[in-house]
Amino acid sequence: MSKQKSLPSLNALTAPLVESLVFNAAALRLYVTHLDNGCRVVDAGITVPGGLEAGRLIAEICMGGLGSVKLRSSTNFRNWSWHLDVHSTNPVLSCLGSQYAGWSLSHGEGKNIFNALGSGPARAIGSSEVLYEELGYRDSAEQAYIVIETDKIPPVEIANKIAEKCNISASALTIILTPTSSLAGSAQIVARVLETALHKAHSLHFPLENIVDGAGSAPICPPSKDFLTAMSRTNDSILFAGQIQLFVEASDDDAKELANKLPSSSSNDYGRPFGEIFKDVDYDFYKIDPMLFSPAQVAVSSLSTGHTFHAGKIDLDLLDKSFN
Repeated sequence: MSKQKSLPSLNALTAPLVESLVFNAAALRLYVTHLDNGCRVVDAGITVPGGLEAGRLIAEICMGGLGSVKLRSSTNFRNWSWHLDVHSTNPVLSCLGSQYAGWSLSHGEGKNIFNALGSGPARAIGSSEVLYEELGYRDSAEQAYIVIETDKIPPVEIANKIAEKCNISASALTIILTPTSSLAGSAQIVARVLETALHKAHSLHFPLENIVDGAGSAPICPPSKDFLTAMSRTNDSILFAGQIQLFVEASDDDAKELANKLPSSSSNDYGRPFGEIFKDVDYDFYKIDPMLFSPAQVAVSSLSTGHTFHAGKIDLDLLDKSFN
């Protein structure tokens, strides 16, 4: 990665996006409130409807102000014509340094336990993930922003913990809540199509500093009030129909090897809706092949040679099986 001083503050870049989201909360069918400690909370689907536009905007917030997410119609996907297109000119920092849901947050015990994953630019300040050592990046800002995938309001202790780790007051923290079963929640997860490719490239030990640019697309999935069904559909949108293109500084051999290993179909667990796989392993994520979590179809373009390598496939039959 580039030296720290040449990289922007993710939280500073994200600030105007969050303020716009809050300002337009009523139009976006969101609800803004504050916890007892002053932390601002944006509900994007727990007690209010939210919607696709809210999810699109929250996805850009997750990307730390370094990515764009657009809604598009396509006639190439049979029954599922609406897609989210994602792009970042700094995909490593945007997707791995911000969008990736890498901050594990928990409080309490038994029935009252709160467990969730946090994403967004606050991670780059307060999360203890070793990933940031590899990225050579840490942020510092007076305000911090985090998106939590959850269907309930977090306890004040969670907000206090995040604020403390970010070295800010609780009143300087904004938490955005996105249930997976909501339209906003499902949209912001589908918008992780490029992020899954970056995460898998990292797992494959491809040099992150050689990934220069990237874009991706995946169909919007119908939500479900059942959490497991909703989670399956958001994953399957990417696994069966996600498309990405990475632009890398690499030899043809290295670019081709990355392309061949990136698609979800390279995993032995590929071939069934995610919900079926998850059920068969007794709902234990760690029993699922981590190489499964990646886009369906990929293109890797070498900036060194000008050649592009393609791998993977779109499987509309599996997508229909999941979404229906």
